[in-house]
Amino acid sequence: MSSSESENGNLTDLEEENQVNADSDSNESQQNGVSSESDDDSDNNKNGNADSEEKQASWEDMGLIDTLCEACRALKWKAPSKIQREAIPLALQGKDVIGLAETGSGKTGAFALPILQALLENPQRYFAVILTPTRELAYQISEQFEALGASIGIKCCVIVGGMDMVSQALHLARKPHIIIATPGRLVDHLENTKGFNLKAVKYLVMDEADRILNLDFEVELEKILKVIPRERRTFLFSATMTKKVKKLERASLKDPVKVEVSSKYQTVEKLLQYYIFIPAKYKDVYLVHILNELAGNSFMIFCSTCNNTVRTALMLRALGLAAVPLHGQMSQNKRLAALNKFKGKNRQILISTDVASRGLDIPHVDVVLNFDIPTHSKDYIHRVGRTARAGRAGKAVTFVTQYDVELYQRIEHLLGKKLPQFKCEEDEVMALQERVGEAQRTARLELKDIDDRKGSKGKKRGRRGDSDDDDTEQFNGVRKRIKKGMKGGKGKFKK
Repeated sequence: MSSSESENGNLTDLEEENQVNADSDSNESQQNGVSSESDDDSDNNKNGNADSEEKQASWEDMGLIDTLCEACRALKWKAPSKIQREAIPLALQGKDVIGLAETGSGKTGAFALPILQALLENPQRYFAVILTPTRELAYQISEQFEALGASIGIKCCVIVGGMDMVSQALHLARKPHIIIATPGRLVDHLENTKGFNLKAVKYLVMDEADRILNLDFEVELEKILKVIPRERRTFLFSATMTKKVKKLERASLKDPVKVEVSSKYQTVEKLLQYYIFIPAKYKDVYLVHILNELAGNSFMIFCSTCNNTVRTALMLRALGLAAVPLHGQMSQNKRLAALNKFKGKNRQILISTDVASRGLDIPHVDVVLNFDIPTHSKDYIHRVGRTARAGRAGKAVTFVTQYDVELYQRIEHLLGKKLPQFKCEEDEVMALQERVGEAQRTARLELKDIDDRKGSKGKKRGRRGDSDDDDTEQFNGVRKRIKKGMKGGKGKFKK
């Protein structure tokens, strides 16, 4: 997808005098283990049951130029989704847009296409800045821009934490058209990278805007807004949006148009949602039972802590289930590697903290399990939105223990409906108790082994680079050592 291989070369022709050779920019996501194919393709109209209005609308009707219409069709986007039908014409008129739509509805295309059209009309470097709360989402958005802009010579640059700042500074020095960044790392470059500024930026997009406008990013956002021109277009997109006017004012919108294509906290129609009420001490047993019952599906399991993602992955591995953890304390390369194993269907189970709850489009996710109930009700909407995307069916099951009742009631209140109970035969579940208990003990020993290694070899590992601890797969050897040490162990660890 290298922009230097552009067939039409629209941007290249218009910018011939100041074109800078930046082939490596468009390959950045590939260097970091991310597939160059845009996974967000599936956000657009693979739904065979699309209504007649959706069938009638075409990309040309949106006011898009032929080059971009062809790019959409090349990605097998047959027609605009609801949010795209509403938002694109307004954005092309030069209005600020607040876009609110359910997950998996094509929000990335809704802001990417108007930006690319404006860029073709007025080509310049540092044209748009896209802010996202998570690193993985930044890479995904970059892939989408590069896929849509492949024929027009678009150059993107991903600026996120956990990666080398020097190589990022080199990419920025080549002056990309689009910068996709997490707020913290963008501020780092604004403060420390010589010659880098955002004085020429024409578009600012906040994807998952309610998170960006949260207190978590308050300081960084203030710094970014101070150095970005007031004369610009601003887009806010999310599945859930803040009500607080002060937060929206901070985004410095000018007479924004709100585009709302679903009720405020709607989950998609084809998503079957359930809860299961269980004693806390049997959570692991019920998890294994449900994974067995729904075997053959692809699962995303959400945990509340980094430690619990690793512990759960180790436990499931001890039972022969191919699980891979993903959490914020892993190095960025490891996070991308874990995500790619799951995207590539090499692993059927991804166990994650909320780092993977927003925006990520992995079309083949069949089931979402809320192993730990989310503390904030809005996070539930984002988590379950990882399945049933773009018209597909999907299933979500939330584990509710005696300690989670109030949190669960808040979720039901937010959704405005009672969820059905997921049926389990208790006798069948309890039959797994002994095997799961052995797997729990194995996981505890392996966790201790990880902690010991980190303690004793932390400095060496820091110099050596990424550790394999994050993926847990090297612990097959540990498991053998444990078995060997338990001579005469009455068949333990046997299935």
